[in-house]
Amino acid sequence: MEIRYSSTRNASHTLTASQAILQGLAPDGGLYVPDHIPALDTPLPALSRLSYQETAYLVMKKFFTDFTEEELRSCIASAYDEKFDDPAIAPIQKADGSFYLELFHGATIAFKDMALSILPYLMTVSARKQGESHEIVILTATSGDTGKAALAGFADVPGTRILVFYPKDGVSPIQERQMVTQKGGNTCVIGIRGNFDDAQTGVKELFADEALKERLDQAGFRFSSANSINIGRLVPQIVYYVYAYGKLLASGELQEGFPMNVTVPTGNFGNILAAYYAREMGIPIGKLICASNENKVLFDFFRTGVYDKNRDFVLTISPSMDILVSSNLERLIYRLAGNDVRKNIELMRSLGEKGSYEISQEMLKNLSDFAGGYATEEETKAEIRRMYQETGYVLDPHTAVASSVYQRYRADQKDPAPGLIVSTASPFKFARSVMEAIRPGEEEKDDFALIEELSALSGVRIPKAVEELRSAPVLHKKVIDREEMRQAVLDFLEI
Repeated sequence: MEIRYSSTRNASHTLTASQAILQGLAPDGGLYVPDHIPALDTPLPALSRLSYQETAYLVMKKFFTDFTEEELRSCIASAYDEKFDDPAIAPIQKADGSFYLELFHGATIAFKDMALSILPYLMTVSARKQGESHEIVILTATSGDTGKAALAGFADVPGTRILVFYPKDGVSPIQERQMVTQKGGNTCVIGIRGNFDDAQTGVKELFADEALKERLDQAGFRFSSANSINIGRLVPQIVYYVYAYGKLLASGELQEGFPMNVTVPTGNFGNILAAYYAREMGIPIGKLICASNENKVLFDFFRTGVYDKNRDFVLTISPSMDILVSSNLERLIYRLAGNDVRKNIELMRSLGEKGSYEISQEMLKNLSDFAGGYATEEETKAEIRRMYQETGYVLDPHTAVASSVYQRYRADQKDPAPGLIVSTASPFKFARSVMEAIRPGEEEKDDFALIEELSALSGVRIPKAVEELRSAPVLHKKVIDREEMRQAVLDFLEI
C-alpha cells in the first residue's frame, strides 16, 4: 500500500516519499508526515536473525513505497558498509544492568551517521525519479553532530552542494574542528554568532523565503535539508530500534512480546520520535524516556503540557542537546491533535509569536507513553565518573544525561522492563569533558593529550575520525551574524 506524505500544516496536498525527501521542509513551514504508520509484518522472532542491512530494508520499504527494491537495497548497501568500524553497525553493550545502543561507529563517530550515511543516496535516487535537473543545495543548521555527518555524506556528491551553519561558541572543540576541516569542492561551513536556535530559525526563514527560492530557481538550484526535519533522515532512524529489539531477543535478554524501555538524550526530538514510530509499527516498547540536560524545555512540556522556550539558554557539556525549539516535536503534536492541521497551526503560531503554547488535557493524556527527565551538569559528570569507576564503560556527556535520567526512572518507578539507553556519540568526541569528569584537575592539557589519556584508561583505540584531525588544515573560517545568512547563501552559490 502506497504511503503518501503531507505537511503538518496542509493535509490537502500529498507527495510521494521521493518528492518529500527532495523537498525536505514543506513550503508552508510544516514537516512532512506519512498518512499512516505502517505495521511491521515480520514476526518478532525473525528480527533476531537479521543483519542491520536486512532490518533497514524491512523498515524502509514500508515508508518509501515509490522506491523499487533494487533502488532501496542499493542505497542501504552503499550506506552501511566499511565506513562503520563495527560489522554490527549498531552494537549493544551491557553495563550496570542496562543496554547501551552504540550509534557512534560511523565515519563521524556520532549517531547522525546512522541516517546521514544513507540520505545522500536516497536524495540522488529521488532526484532521478523526479527528473530533477536543478542542483540540490543542502541547507542545514547543526548543534554539533548533524553538520559533520551531513558534510561527510554529501561531500563531492554530484549534483549537490551543502552549506552548514553552526553556533560558533556552542559546539565542542572536536565537533568544530571536524566541520571546519571538511574537504569537498561542494561544501561550506559557517559559524553563527548566537546559539543553535538562532541558526535553526535562520535556516527555516531561508526555506520560507519565496524571493530567494525564485532567485535560486533561475540560477538552476533548489533547496533541500539534511536536518532531521527531512523525512529521509527520520525513517532510517527507526531502523536501529527495530534492530535493537531483535538483537536483545537473539541474546535472550528479552522474551518475545515483552517490552523494552527506551531512553534517548534529546535535543531536536527526531531520535525519540523515531523510537515512537518504531513502537507504532509494532515493536514492543514500553516507556519512551526523553532525557534533557539543563535546557529542560521538553521535561517541562511532558510534565505540564506547556511548551515554553522563554527561558535562559544554557551552554552545557552536552551541546547537541542545547536546544530550546525542538522542531520534530511538531510531528508528534500533529499526531496528538488527531492530524488536525488547524490545531497544529494554531499551536505553532503561538510558539512563533509568544514563544510558547499549551496542549489540551486530552492531548496531554495521550503522552502517557512518554516520560521526561533531566540531568544537571554535575549529575552528568557524576554519571560519567560512576559508570567508569563501577563498570569501566565510558560514556560521552549526552549518553551520560540519558543514563542518569534512566537510573532515576528505574529507582523511582521500579519498572522491571529491560532498559535500552541510546548512546549517541563516542566519548572521544568530548574527551575534555569526559576526562574532567573522570580525573578532575587536568584542564591545562590540550585536547589531543586528553584523547590519548582517554584511550589508555578505556582500552579503546582512538577512532580514525579523531586521529585524522591532528594534521587536518582548517578550510572554513567564516563567522557571521544571523542576519547575514541569506547573503552567505548567495555568496556560496555565486549568484
